[in-house]
Amino acid sequence: MRYLNLFYILVKTMRERTAEISRTFSVYLPNSLYQKLVDRAGKGRLNTFIKQVLEKELSNEEEQLTNEYRECYSNPRMIKEAKQ
Repeated sequence: MRYLNLFYILVKTMRERTAEISRTFSVYLPNSLYQKLVDRAGKGRLNTFIKQVLEKELSNEEEQLTNEYRECYSNPRMIKEAKQ
């Protein structure tokens, strides 16, 4: 019975991970930029490459904003300026 429960949890987790909603959008790129993407990622792998680059860039941006927020609120002068 225990193994059945573990199997159920595993299947449920796998479904949740693969059930992520995806969206399609079009981007117009100059031929030179498109060719650079194909050269870098490989033909047929553009989707994965662009997804990885965007995820990395967005997480870096979020991390940078978090660090700036911490820096701002660790400085009493900046807190005073923010309240004005």
